[in-house]
Amino acid sequence: MVRALIFDVFGTLVDWRSGVARESEAFCNARGLAIDGLAFADSWRAKYQPAMEAVRGGGRGYVALDLLHRENLDATLLEFGLEGSIDAAAREVLNRAWEKLPPWPDCVAGLNALKPDYVIAPCSNGSIALMTWLAKYAGLPWDAILGAEIARAYKPQPAVYLASAAALGLAPNEVMMVAAHNSDLAAARAVGLKTAFVPRPSEHGAGQTSDLAPDADWDVIAADMVDLARRMRS
Repeated sequence: MVRALIFDVFGTLVDWRSGVARESEAFCNARGLAIDGLAFADSWRAKYQPAMEAVRGGGRGYVALDLLHRENLDATLLEFGLEGSIDAAAREVLNRAWEKLPPWPDCVAGLNALKPDYVIAPCSNGSIALMTWLAKYAGLPWDAILGAEIARAYKPQPAVYLASAAALGLAPNEVMMVAAHNSDLAAARAVGLKTAFVPRPSEHGAGQTSDLAPDADWDVIAADMVDLARRMRS
């Protein structure tokens, strides 16, 4: 019954941690500033969920993730003692580090193998603009771009999954959510989507303790995106 696959992006398809670390280090080094790129990436990302929670909880109206990232960048620069070293225009440039994230090695081949048989699209908290530029950078061959911005809500709110299915003219059970995060899949399943788990045990570095394995009987459990494509063909 599945006609479309929609994908979490940060962590599931692209390595946000090494990408943001690389871009941040290069940006700072070009200005004579030394930082630990991985520590900077971890600190910036740590503000991601709290920033979205203000929107989810109703304390703030929907704003695109690009703006939340930009606000979180200001706080991160303050933490690293760099608030006086990087002006507003330069911060806008650094904020685009999230558009230049490397895909995991299996990602593009797996998506291309799925594309002939299924509609494929991101279902990310990233904005349409962010997902578009990231797709150009990483070679992600989307048929459409779905997710938070069309729902004006953030995962795991039900509206994000349901709006993505509705945008394709499909019932929830005709759409499969693919993610490396069990909580994402649980939220998608709760509103009727099919689910596929693909582990990314190094998303958070060598000390990762979460999402190392599936914690439920998801519809498909695959080793990587190429394996997912193989399982969806069988």
